[in-house]
Amino acid sequence: MTIPILSGGSPAAVDWTALYNFAALRGQFRVSLTPLCNEACWFCHNEGDVPPPFTRLNREARPRPGELTADDYLTVIRDVVGAGLKRVYFTGGEPLLSPLAEPVLTRLPDAGADGSYTLITNGSLIRKNASWLAGAPLDKVKVSLHYFSDASLFEIAGVKFGIRRILDGIDTAREIFDRVELNTLLQRENAHEILPILDYAIERRLPVQFIELVDTDFNEAHRDSAVPADGLIRHLRTLTGDERTEIAGVGQGRRVFRIDGVEIDIIQRDLGRHHVGQCGGCPLKPRCVEGFWSLRMDHAGGIQPCLLRDDLRLDIRPHLRHGNGVAPALARHLAAFTEGTL
Repeated sequence: MTIPILSGGSPAAVDWTALYNFAALRGQFRVSLTPLCNEACWFCHNEGDVPPPFTRLNREARPRPGELTADDYLTVIRDVVGAGLKRVYFTGGEPLLSPLAEPVLTRLPDAGADGSYTLITNGSLIRKNASWLAGAPLDKVKVSLHYFSDASLFEIAGVKFGIRRILDGIDTAREIFDRVELNTLLQRENAHEILPILDYAIERRLPVQFIELVDTDFNEAHRDSAVPADGLIRHLRTLTGDERTEIAGVGQGRRVFRIDGVEIDIIQRDLGRHHVGQCGGCPLKPRCVEGFWSLRMDHAGGIQPCLLRDDLRLDIRPHLRHGNGVAPALARHLAAFTEGTL
């Protein structure tokens, strides 16, 4: 399969407005260190790359080959953070499977008081990597906890190493980092475990985010697994009167509850989403439920403003090779996207 990738155009005056506005609205810069994972969750979109469960079914469907070194990653991060985009999230696949994880995450540039670095992981490899993670300047670790038993772990992720390994990873992260959070996708396969996961989070004072399913091409066959958040919201309202709705910024709206100081987020489709520029005439807009809330950088040297549109990827490799800065090219690309001219 040929993957479209755009070059970013010829050098021109840089309009930074779109990038600055995106940063001001707390947009994310998501950095994928690898498309590989030791789990194969059926709903995985792999940040727009070929997800592990799809590869298991079709061995010819392979993720993009890696093109970046640790120094390349650090150059891009330093450039983008310097341009004001300071909410950086490290993803995969499972990022701790990447040999680049340690040399990247332990050498991150200072993001300033208003910046943050977050590692998103399934938790299964935290104990194994604890010695060097302890020296990584991460502000937060976010563990995906979509299961709460060996049975649901196998049904959802297709692995048999057991839930204890993941829960141990969470405990290890709590020993190392000041802030550890959980996120859980609401689905038929774990519906019976949502309240136990909520109790687990509250008991350990771990902020938790419950997410309604985002449709992608890769999980289309499992749409009947989507579970609405209505029942969970009703339950939370019996536990607390501290509730607010946030629809500012970029991305999906969310309901935020607070119980004994612990924040519980509900990412709910009914609260709407935010689309800009290029989204207006996008043929995929009717089935897009996210809007534009992050810029995704992959291990093959592409950055794209949309999960579903590979044809909007910007190739940053020429800018790395020529040393003329990634941020200006990204600013021009984002301006074209928001103006609908990309």
